[in-house]
Amino acid sequence: MEDLQSLCDAFRGCHAVFHTSSFIDPHGISGYSEQKVFLETEVARTVMEACAKAAYIKRCVFTSSLLASIWRNENIDGIIDDSCWSSEEFCRENKLWLALAKTKAEKVAWMKAKELKVNLVTVCPGLLMAPTFPNSHIQTSIPYLKGGQMMLQQGCLAIAEVEKVAKAHVSVYEGMNYGASGRYLCFDGVVRRQQEAIELEKGLKMTGFLLGERHVVLSEEDEEEIPIKISNSKLAALLNKINQRLPCKT
Repeated sequence: MEDLQSLCDAFRGCHAVFHTSSFIDPHGISGYSEQKVFLETEVARTVMEACAKAAYIKRCVFTSSLLASIWRNENIDGIIDDSCWSSEEFCRENKLWLALAKTKAEKVAWMKAKELKVNLVTVCPGLLMAPTFPNSHIQTSIPYLKGGQMMLQQGCLAIAEVEKVAKAHVSVYEGMNYGASGRYLCFDGVVRRQQEAIELEKGLKMTGFLLGERHVVLSEEDEEEIPIKISNSKLAALLNKINQRLPCKT
């Protein structure tokens, strides 16, 4: 993926490029190592250069992550939306390597897109899940959920069905014809109750990963909902706009 000429050969004549790759280190304790941060960032740079050199229409839909927006500090003030970026310093200090990689790679993509005049949009999904919650792929979930207790407590542990995320990518691409631009946070829901976290942990076979010592069963009456601190209203507005433009079925 770092071979610019190979990517140019692959992209030649394309109307758009969907860059969705991510690197998993199966030997890393968290599933993602610090070395992958540099690799993912450089690949993002190369992909944008290849788009500029070879794509017939210089468009790129870039898959980032919600992690590139939520890690600003330990106490989140206000609502996190597409204008927010994770702190690279905070991610590095807390060894949040996947979050750091996604943040740096997306920033490089935006820098190169502006420099090379590539029409770029980015999709930032939450934790990818199978359509039947709480099934997920453990190798990709472990690095995402590093720092999961803090995400849960701060109301930004969001999940996204993989099929809906795929459809969101297509919709964002179609929306570029109607002025879609910038970043789009993408998720279906936010884990707000302890019981939901327990179900998620069971599905991932990682009991205690999210709740730690607070892993106790409460009744529905006693359990308080965690306030949501993130917004995907920009994507919702785009999807609504696209749906309104589609012809009615008869």
